[in-house]
Amino acid sequence: MHAYLLDYIKTRSHSPITEAEVSLIKEAFIPKKLRKRQFLLQEGEVCKYIGFIIKGATRQYTVDEKGYEHILNLSIEDWWVSDRESFHKETPSIYNIDAWEETDFLLLPKAEGYYERVNNIPAFNEMRIQLDDNHHIASQRRLHDSIYHTAEYRYEELIKQHPEFLQRFPQHVIASYLGMTKETLSRIRNQSVRK
Repeated sequence: MHAYLLDYIKTRSHSPITEAEVSLIKEAFIPKKLRKRQFLLQEGEVCKYIGFIIKGATRQYTVDEKGYEHILNLSIEDWWVSDRESFHKETPSIYNIDAWEETDFLLLPKAEGYYERVNNIPAFNEMRIQLDDNHHIASQRRLHDSIYHTAEYRYEELIKQHPEFLQRFPQHVIASYLGMTKETLSRIRNQSVRK
């Protein structure tokens, strides 16, 4: 599992990784397996880890007072998952993160200074900055699309950006992620099939 993460870091940075840094990464990242619907984080808990998905799929969501789930993020292999606000500020999370499929993670804990020590590895830090920039751009675009574009446009963008989501997650999860009802998504899908 650690070799997979090390390859991932190397392909997203120009800095070399020393043997000492490899040892620190192997020491810091903890393997974890979750069954489907098992929680990595539950609302009210303080997030203690940043997780890298080796295999599987997760969702990050809130549940409103009527019991409806509102999905903020869907994640699959090679994606990072966490509630960053809870992790960095050490405040109770407003989110749930659970495994949608059986999922294998490598978890980086904040405890014992592991997060800070790993962030001081130039290759890891370079990768993290690049991912943070990409995440910010994607979040901005998603927010813009939810404000200014139709449900049809949002669905078409999802097909372009993440076609694998349609294979990995059911229609009601995709609908929630896109901010629409499953009936609206069903209508859009039927219209696109007819085109």
